[in-house]
Amino acid sequence: MQTQYNSYSTANSVTMLPALLKCIGFLSLCFLSMPSEAKKLYKYQDEKGGWHYTDKAPPAKQSKEFKVEVRQLKVASKQRVRLNKIGEKQQPEFTIRNDYFGPIQVEVVFSEHKNVQAAPSLPRKFVVPPGVSKPLFSLGAIDQFQGWRYALSYRYSLGEPTARHNSQAIYYPPFASYRKFQISQSFNGKFSHTDKQNKYAVDLSMPEGSEVHAARAGVVMSLENDFFKGGIDKQAYKARANSVRILHDDGSMAVYAHLQVDRAQVYAGMRVEAGQLIAYSGNTGFSSGPHLHFSVQVNQGMNLVSVPFGFSNSQGKVSQPKAGQWLSGFVTLEKSVAHGF
Repeated sequence: MQTQYNSYSTANSVTMLPALLKCIGFLSLCFLSMPSEAKKLYKYQDEKGGWHYTDKAPPAKQSKEFKVEVRQLKVASKQRVRLNKIGEKQQPEFTIRNDYFGPIQVEVVFSEHKNVQAAPSLPRKFVVPPGVSKPLFSLGAIDQFQGWRYALSYRYSLGEPTARHNSQAIYYPPFASYRKFQISQSFNGKFSHTDKQNKYAVDLSMPEGSEVHAARAGVVMSLENDFFKGGIDKQAYKARANSVRILHDDGSMAVYAHLQVDRAQVYAGMRVEAGQLIAYSGNTGFSSGPHLHFSVQVNQGMNLVSVPFGFSNSQGKVSQPKAGQWLSGFVTLEKSVAHGF
């Protein structure tokens, strides 16, 4: 969880002076919670012997003729949801900016209030599509002749709260057609599949750099592509896994996690088809070894919860994944996908 502070308050019903508006953003997602990321720093020489430091790869000529050093650097964290104040000082209005490529549900509450009222009343939940919302609520003094002050906090969850996962949806194992991998941890896995977000998740033992393909068609809702470390310290690494989140047509969302740094093959907002290459497997975040974590989630009561699913094989038969099971691929007439047996 990350907290951002902004300041507003009132001296009376006519004049407003800067004071306190507290905005707290919460993302209930196992693998990312507005995490800090990593970018590359390149150090290289030009033809005159001068040294350069940049976040962009050097020209091919310098790369061949001079030694190029590359380092991973932490950069500012992403804040994809913001509560913004607009309108008149005496009666401010508030909008929410949603930088995800899919809907979110946001709950706004008073964390402090004196002689102030909201229209409509708070606390209240709002469903916000991508982009900037229309004004959602306004504030004003109850007694116009008295001073007023307030503090607001908000939390949010990804996804439409009314979405219902299509239990008949087809999922292909998320890897290349010519590969074969074993499920190391499945539903209710004791190592890390013990909470609601991951109860119905699958871990595939995949060497780093293995192709990861979309199990089902959808839109890339968000991705993390800049983390470069992993480990079994949950507090240190739980929010540091590279991942791709794909929003399906029924409102459910697939999570592909622990991916390699800088190897996403998609971008946020991109439409992908089942079987399409989206990334490469890695060992980033809370991980005991190279693997791919896959789950399907929905927003339920302002919380992300995983839902059961099955993988389809070449005969169209769907079966629930089980620990120890091997999955192998086959090629359709239209595209490469994978199946289990």
